[in-house]
Amino acid sequence: MTPIDIVITYDFICPWCWIGHQSLKAGIEQAGMAGRFRSQYQPYELNPDMPKPSSNRKAYRSRKFGSWERSQVLDAEVAAAGKRVGLAFNYDRILVTPNTRLAHRLMRYVQDQDAARADDLFSAVMEAYFTRGQDIGSLDVLVDIAVSIGFDAAGVREYLNGSAGEASVVAQELQAQFDGVRSVPTYRVGNQRITGGQPPQHFARVLQAAAGEVENM
Repeated sequence: MTPIDIVITYDFICPWCWIGHQSLKAGIEQAGMAGRFRSQYQPYELNPDMPKPSSNRKAYRSRKFGSWERSQVLDAEVAAAGKRVGLAFNYDRILVTPNTRLAHRLMRYVQDQDAARADDLFSAVMEAYFTRGQDIGSLDVLVDIAVSIGFDAAGVREYLNGSAGEASVVAQELQAQFDGVRSVPTYRVGNQRITGGQPPQHFARVLQAAAGEVENM
């Protein structure tokens, strides 16, 4: 049976991308379609001009939202939403806001080397940042994450130390903008587009419709 592609447009500092990913997986289970779908990850940097590798999160968020107190209110709302789908957001551990270009290049590497492990990388990077508070703008942190899902440290470090994957990430981001993506997460399933952290039942309905379209072709 031919797998149906789900294109996931995301950024690693977007909490709703992780929440939506969890809901997507639950939707696939609800639809009884495990194994029918495969994910393709399309980068979309929310802060492409963020200093590398990272910036002080409190200072950055205070500027962005007008005050640190306002940022904390938003963090609490996200943490509550994450808890409902089984994800732990420990914002008290997060000290930096990273530039995510290097992490997106790592995703390019993983998809080129072994696309079946792309889902594992996505979840591992999200958990490293939002749960453990690690700096995912750091080369060393990303190498450790790649090793944790079965990749060779030397190969990953060599790739990320150069410029490999850079042009691909930029091209994919431009393609996303050309395709009309204006926010993340955005999902393309067949001919349908889903935006935001939708509940599992919504994903299940769209997935069932996409499967039906393929079967009737």
